[in-house]
Amino acid sequence: MNTVRARKLRSSVEAALAALSAVVLVLTLAVPDWIERTVGVSPDAGSGETEWLFTTVACVATALFAGLATWEWRRLRAG
Repeated sequence: MNTVRARKLRSSVEAALAALSAVVLVLTLAVPDWIERTVGVSPDAGSGETEWLFTTVACVATALFAGLATWEWRRLRAG
């Protein structure tokens, strides 16, 4: 696989992961008990710790993947 094609693929994957983690972030902020609703169990016994952990991880992942995708995109444009 040539370098430009690999960079385009990598940039696309990073952008998709950024979008996915952003969706999880918004979902967790909008509907905090979505984990309990989907799985049917309360891993934190209703305290909300798991939701805050998901929110924090999703926020960091969104920023990380968005930054990586931007960096790859800029490398592609530079040549």
